[in-house]
Amino acid sequence: MNVIDISDISLAESGVTLQHNLFSQIRVRILNGRWISGAKLPSTRTMAHQLKVSRNTVIQTYEQLVAEGYLVSKPHSGFFVSLTLPDQYLNAPETKNTPALGTDNTPSNGLFAPGVAELALFPTAQWNRLLQRHGSRVSLLGNQDLQGYLPLREALHRYLTSSRSVVCHPNRIIITSGAQQSIAIALLAIKRLGNNGKWLVEFPGYRQVVKVLETFDMDYDFVNVTAEKGLETAQILNQKALGVYLTPSNQYPMGSSIQTEQRLQLINWAQENQSWIIEDDYDSEFQFDSRPLRSMQGLAAESGNTKRMVYIGSMSKVMFNALRIGYMVVPKDLVDVCLDIKDALSGDTPSHTQAALAEFIDEGMLVRHIRKMRRRYEQKYRIIQQCIREHFGNEWQIVSQGAGLHITVQWQSEVDEQQFSDLAQSHAIVVRPMTYYEPIGHERRCGSVVLGYGNAPLESIPESVAKLAALYFELINNG
Repeated sequence: MNVIDISDISLAESGVTLQHNLFSQIRVRILNGRWISGAKLPSTRTMAHQLKVSRNTVIQTYEQLVAEGYLVSKPHSGFFVSLTLPDQYLNAPETKNTPALGTDNTPSNGLFAPGVAELALFPTAQWNRLLQRHGSRVSLLGNQDLQGYLPLREALHRYLTSSRSVVCHPNRIIITSGAQQSIAIALLAIKRLGNNGKWLVEFPGYRQVVKVLETFDMDYDFVNVTAEKGLETAQILNQKALGVYLTPSNQYPMGSSIQTEQRLQLINWAQENQSWIIEDDYDSEFQFDSRPLRSMQGLAAESGNTKRMVYIGSMSKVMFNALRIGYMVVPKDLVDVCLDIKDALSGDTPSHTQAALAEFIDEGMLVRHIRKMRRRYEQKYRIIQQCIREHFGNEWQIVSQGAGLHITVQWQSEVDEQQFSDLAQSHAIVVRPMTYYEPIGHERRCGSVVLGYGNAPLESIPESVAKLAALYFELINNG
């Protein structure tokens, strides 16, 4: 055992207390490695005798060093230099440096930002109680089921069966970190099966899908979505492809739905060509002008055609964006492949949040919140619709259906949509140009923007639309 020699310690007059002086000298010797880890210090009695100080001074110094992590005290054995030091990397000369400041890249969640739910109306008090209740459960602290917390999968099974007519089993539901991860896992899983054909994606459409396809070097092509016709299903039906990604309930961003007849045609196409359908049931909970259409997955189940269908959903729009919990319903034969990929990408999903969400669903809180928000979003939709007509007249045409959290408009004037968006941003209003959803150059005969009213304060909508009109007509008048 290494025993420390203290013959080089001197407590000469230094202008500080003896205890502080002794503490500093011992600390320096430990940090610069002169007193090695695990070495034993002299007893307090021996130290006091050799330094000619009171034993009390030595005892208090040792106790402070123990408290700060430099020493460890072992009953009936003495004091030893700690094996792990609190600031072992801080022995460089101290310099006064200005702390580095990072860049805040948080997207705007403010006025008319698309894809953001109304955050102020979420029942945070109830949610926090659930988090606290499950946060103290020791059983949730370790590694968890990669597929997702079983009670949550069972709760989602009941919810999806009753609300979306999805035909599934808890063992075919996988919990993910949002719809984006679900999409990535689905595409990679299908590719791993040895399928390397072409994917079809909506244009304009959800740009994150294209990011995934390009990141993993997958071949893809576009299917047009227009204000007049919605999804041009004939483009899909007249060709063979590995699969198609669709947002059939409320296409993002054009805001159209795929009707039942078209859905059945697409299901038959997939069956005949052994192609896949990834159904992202985006905004299915919020329909104002008509009853929600049942899921494509549910329709396909009637004819036993779900072996090549992946159903994807997320809690971001029905609850709040930062929740980052999504789910996917996959065919039985695809479960293990998806789990292998999820394990490689992220591992399991935070357990306490899953447990809180399971109870949130089972206690009826989710359904009550959705019903409340459906009424709220419809109210906002009607107001913004009215305000656009009042301030723009025939200049703007609303092309999206009464559904979801966004409204899409078009115009025929020469106003550049990107310039208009930039001008609105300078007035703290988020206006998303349609080019954002078009990953390749595309010639359009009209300008178009998307306004997200989900998180827009109800009382601010009339004034904000009036401001947008003023900015728009200012651009027209300035040529």
